[in-house]
Amino acid sequence: MSIYVGNLSYEVTQDDLSQAFAEYGTVKRVQLPTDRETGRMRGFAFVEMGTDAEETAAIEALDGAEWMGRDLKVNKAKPREERGSSGGGNWSNNNRSSRRY
Repeated sequence: MSIYVGNLSYEVTQDDLSQAFAEYGTVKRVQLPTDRETGRMRGFAFVEMGTDAEETAAIEALDGAEWMGRDLKVNKAKPREERGSSGGGNWSNNNRSSRRY
């Protein structure tokens, strides 16, 4: 399981996050998603800790804490939802077929 860290400064680095979370245990991995088009950080990250106890300690200590000028939102990451390949195409395809041009 990993930790979701939201409301991050756009200036934060993987090293910054590793150091902040290392106070609560072993940091196994840090992911900083970036925007595909701009390459700019998206303002959130995922952090994996060594144990559930370390994860819980980090969440309790850092959720709502001010860091780099921002109030952090820290909680257990939710599993990624499967996205359909149609991207909502059924709705638009149905509407398209009923339109008259």
